[in-house]
Amino acid sequence: KSTFLRILSGELEPTKGQVVIDEKSRMSVLKQDHYAYEEYTVFETILQGNPRLYQVLKEKDALYEKPDFSEEDGNRAAELEAEFAELNGWEAETEAGKLLQGLGLDNMLLYSLMSALKESEKVKVLLARALFGQPDIILLDEPTNGLDPKSITWLENFLLDYEGTVIVVSHDRYFLNNVCTHIVDIDYTKIKLYVGNYDFWYDSSQLMQRLLRDQNRKMEEKKKDLEEFIRRFSANKSKSRQATSRKKLLDKLTIEEMPASSRRYPFVSFTMDREPGKEILTVEGLSKTVEGVKVLDNVSFRVNKGDKIAFVADNEIAITTLFKILMEELTPDAGSFKWGVSTSQSYFPYRDLSAGLSGEDALLRRRRVQARKSPLRRGEGALHAVPHDDVREQRAAVGPAHQPPGPGVHHRGEQRAYRLQGRGAVHLPRPRIHPDRGQPDHRAAARGRRLRPDDHLRRVPGDAGLKPRAIAERLIEKLT
Repeated sequence: KSTFLRILSGELEPTKGQVVIDEKSRMSVLKQDHYAYEEYTVFETILQGNPRLYQVLKEKDALYEKPDFSEEDGNRAAELEAEFAELNGWEAETEAGKLLQGLGLDNMLLYSLMSALKESEKVKVLLARALFGQPDIILLDEPTNGLDPKSITWLENFLLDYEGTVIVVSHDRYFLNNVCTHIVDIDYTKIKLYVGNYDFWYDSSQLMQRLLRDQNRKMEEKKKDLEEFIRRFSANKSKSRQATSRKKLLDKLTIEEMPASSRRYPFVSFTMDREPGKEILTVEGLSKTVEGVKVLDNVSFRVNKGDKIAFVADNEIAITTLFKILMEELTPDAGSFKWGVSTSQSYFPYRDLSAGLSGEDALLRRRRVQARKSPLRRGEGALHAVPHDDVREQRAAVGPAHQPPGPGVHHRGEQRAYRLQGRGAVHLPRPRIHPDRGQPDHRAAARGRRLRPDDHLRRVPGDAGLKPRAIAERLIEKLT
């Protein structure tokens, strides 16, 4: 899908065919390189979303800075001023500020250098760059990655009000449902266009598959009946004519082969080594200050057997801090917690995996560390280690050792290793940051049921598209 967008944007040349866009139409593309504009200010970065406006501004400023400003320079400056006004250049700073505010950033950042911004802020600035200047066509590759819930809601409303064409690649089916009027399905080595949102595409594609399977089943039954009739009566003189007629029907009978889909739907399950008791976790009055900011203030709650809980907070550090305290990686300033006697825990931390280990090394190292830490598993680590063929399969999936896999492969490898641990309590901060669209569906099924479009609309911060109420009986919102 990303390759298709790069061809549409002109970044890649197609092997065959061509892309035709009206010369008067301006296309804007969401850039993925967060470090490409480090030497520019935020305003300059956003302004480059309209290349011609940025060129006019730079040329105009360069002319006015000339010490020997000539009459010819004056005429050229006048032309540039007229074009600058026509391109709404005088409104550019105001528009850029509104985009930043809509995405939850202070417009005071406009003249800060990109190099001074946090990663989450750079993501929003690059998105503002793609939306800037009312382009005719917007190409968005995973626009909700790294966005908080409020920013995603704002983006949805922005695109719903936008009058141009939006082409978006996203694994967030809730975002696709809210924004898209058409779905392009790339499968069976072909591209097919469906009118409607994600749910309509899914239902239609499943219906077509069922109809084709039913049709093939009926044809197979008819084929068997014809073959049986021919076998029984071909030598019978009184019915030889009927047998000949059925043989002609059999020759004309065609059974369409089901095309092989390129999609892969992994099965996900959590198997516990030991059945936990009724009391899983008790938290009493936890408080914690990080770098002078109180992120946890007297947090108390209980977790009972069977609970699935989503933690919601505007400050993601609060959730990370809480999880680290529960895993004894941090010490609280006040309060206490107690795990049930029969429980064991695994923690899947959110971190940057793009510079991490190879798929094989990550799995093996995780298993070695886990085997050393757990007294129950010490001495039987060989029984629970990742099988050699499994590791070889993982390496084949990520490529040779000298070709580092992307963060999505690392993320899936890490999740796989954690599922092998057999823990009774699983902590998953931002579990959907890299998996593709098929995987969340199967994780939902493993948790007990599939996520549905009509579930409540609360999201875990930064976890675009995950609706916590779809998997959680209750929410912990008492985080500052």
